Amino acid sequence: MKTFILALALAFTTMSGASAFSKDTIYTSWKNNVAVGGYDTVSFFSGKPELGKRDFVYDYEGAKWRFATRGNLDLFKTNPEAFMPQYGGYCAWAVSQDKLAKGSPSHWHVEDGKLYLNFNARIERRWEKDIPGYITSADENWPEILKD
Repeated sequence: MKTFILALALAFTTMSGASAFSKDTIYTSWKNNVAVGGYDTVSFFSGKPELGKRDFVYDYEGAKWRFATRGNLDLFKTNPEAFMPQYGGYCAWAVSQDKLAKGSPSHWHVEDGKLYLNFNARIERRWEKDIPGYITSADENWPEILKD
């Protein structure tokens, strides 16, 4: 029984990330403190997300941000807020529901020059049904949701 409970706790932690428990401002994996799953957050704005490289890393807001190119790293440094995912990279739809869940770089959307991440394809489809409404709700919940 103890093994089952330990396995269940480990699976949940792996699935949701330790940061969801500590309610960090930036969602990162418990394994490496890397934002956006290691993806280059600037690259989303070109419509072609790329994994960042270990050679181009920038520590910002308590997380490590990786970039595919030196140019993207330098661009991020000039104005990080312009390129960071909204709600610290947590799932945008979940934040609109006053909940926290990890955001996935595989389920993303740029709206009005802002990057939004969602948990999975099912949640992404739900999000797409009323993006402006969900953004309004999420904006109302953020960042107070981190205090709950």
